[in-house]
This record gives sequence, C-alpha cells and structure tokens, in this order.
Amino acid sequence: MSTDISGEDFKKQMLGGAPKMGLFLNSHSPTVAEQLSHSGYDWLLVDTQHGPMGDEKLSAMLAAIANGNAKSMVRVGGYNDRAGIQQALDLGADGILIPYINTAEEARQGVSCCLYPTAGTRSVYFPQRSMNRDGLLGYAGNANNNIMVALQVETADCIKNIDEIAAVPGVDILFLGQNDLCMSMGLYEQYEFPHMYTSPELQAATDKLINAANSNSIILGLFLFGTDRVAEFLNQGYTFISVGNDLHHVLTQSAEYIADLEGIAKESGKQWEKQPTALW
Repeated sequence: MSTDISGEDFKKQMLGGAPKMGLFLNSHSPTVAEQLSHSGYDWLLVDTQHGPMGDEKLSAMLAAIANGNAKSMVRVGGYNDRAGIQQALDLGADGILIPYINTAEEARQGVSCCLYPTAGTRSVYFPQRSMNRDGLLGYAGNANNNIMVALQVETADCIKNIDEIAAVPGVDILFLGQNDLCMSMGLYEQYEFPHMYTSPELQAATDKLINAANSNSIILGLFLFGTDRVAEFLNQGYTFISVGNDLHHVLTQSAEYIADLEGIAKESGKQWEKQPTALW
C-alpha cells in the first residue's frame, strides 16, 4: 500500500520506472476523498488552486485520505503561496504541486517553502498532524527527503527555461499540464481540437521537458483526462500520472449509466431522453 512506504521510497520507485497512478480532487468533499483513497489509486491531489477548499476543508480531506491507502498531494496557489504550502504540509500532505512555474528563481522560491532549513525556509511548529505519527524529530528530521515537491510545467516560458528549472535542488517531479501549455503556446489558435495535443510543436516542447528531467533524475508526471493515452506516456517515461479528477469521474460514470438507460428505455418502447450534460 502507498501509505505503508515512506515518501522517499515512493519517489525512488517512480524514478526506477514504477508507475504511480492518481486523481485530482475538486469536489471539496472529505467523504469522496476517503472513498477514493480506498479505490486503488496510489495518490490523490487536493486541488486548492481550482477547487473551493479552505484550510478547514483541506484539513478534513487530508485526514480522510490518510484513512485510506493513497499518498496525499496538494496543489497550492503558486510558488509564492507560502501560507498555503505551510498549511498543507502541517496538515499532513505528503507532497505539494506548485503551478505556473516560469523561471528557475520561481522554482527555487517554491521549493524553499516546502523544505526545512537549511535546504529551505519552511517554518517548524509542534504539534501538527504531520508529526503525530513520528513526533517532532522523527518527522522534521526526515521531511526534506520524504516530501514530494512537484512543479507544474504549463507555460511556454517554463519550457524555454526548463533546463535551468530542472537543475534547481529539491525538485522531485516535473508535472506536465498539456491544456495550459497548449494555450500558452498558442496551439488552440493553430489547431482544431483535439489536434493540438498531437502537434509537432507540443511534442518538441515535451521532448525538451523529458530530456531535462532525465538529465537531472527527476520524475515525470502529467495530467490526462481518461486512460486513452496512458500507455503512450508510460512508454515515454512518465511515472506520476493523473487520469482526471473526481468531478470528471462523476460525469463520465454518469454518462455510462445514462447511455444504458437510453438503450433500456428504447428497448422497452418508452420515450426517454437524457437532460443536457456538461460533457456534450
């Protein structure tokens, strides 16, 4: 189980080629978080950037995840979100995802907030949930090795500076956000959806990302909607993979039931049409 191994070993397994599959959580529901932590995923990420989670709700969600088998991550507001990073780690998060990194200096500032001195500038305080299992010294003494620090690669400037960003000490994961990267590169204006995702421009950018990660022994991660392209990215060396978020899971699972109901109604000679959905 993911929770039975240290964060350090979790990262070593990914660097060794073992995939770790996960899901983003945007529903601000501790109940959903707990159930998904028992669903088979290796990790779950509470998305405070795009989800309506305050500190108290985040606390409940992280406690719920810890009751299951998944490692916990939190996406914060940005590299300068010191308070958000501090709260997430004190509340027991196993890792942090920092979005919208553009330069090596931004990467350094974000990493610094995640790590205790002298490697970083994270503040020490006791007691906190993060320290309940191993105590102050047991947790703080090993936190810099166990915390997973992930930087989101989602802008043209990030790709431009990726060699310098990847060389920043303390970066564990470079996490590809294809949607925002395509927008930043202007590919939504050049290609009809969804051909921007298989465009030569995006492939060239991601090749540069892969080379930088491999040169610095950094884990490759990315966000996908669904499983159609998982094998493709596994073969490129990505081992930290999200297949969507909890709300998307609800919509797609509901769509399967709706399709079944349409077929059943038709076979029964009953007139029934689905209501408009967010998927189509």
